[in-house]
Amino acid sequence: MLAVGWLFLFSVLMAAGLLFTMVFFIIMFSDLECDYINPIDLCNKLNQFVLPENIAHAFLTILFLLSGQWFAFLLNLPLVLYNVNKIRNKNHMYDATEIFRTLSGHKKESFMKLGFYLLSFFYYLYRCVVLSQVSYGNSRDSRMIVALISESE
Repeated sequence: MLAVGWLFLFSVLMAAGLLFTMVFFIIMFSDLECDYINPIDLCNKLNQFVLPENIAHAFLTILFLLSGQWFAFLLNLPLVLYNVNKIRNKNHMYDATEIFRTLSGHKKESFMKLGFYLLSFFYYLYRCVVLSQVSYGNSRDSRMIVALISESE
């Protein structure tokens, strides 16, 4: 039980980092729209974060798989598969020559990922709080909560 609590605490921190990354992407796309930054600088800044973001999310998903947290794993799996598909098709990096043509799609993707990471953040935080209450309390209610959580997964 203790290891799962640490996993969800780590997940909260990872989700916060991924949230900040998506906010940075959205701000940079807005700066490009307002012509505060040129396309080459934008792509150079964002491309250095694309693979680390995908790797961090995939690592977190693998941790959920290895620890047997099936709901969290299945929650993260579609985005990981989407990212793997983009990398396999070599469509994961931003191209300065096509950024204006594809800007609306990139912004939509960033907003969708932002929403996903935000929901994930609160789910991980909820699980972390529940698991910390359960591990510190040995009452009958705590055992019922553990039974309900394990039944839901």
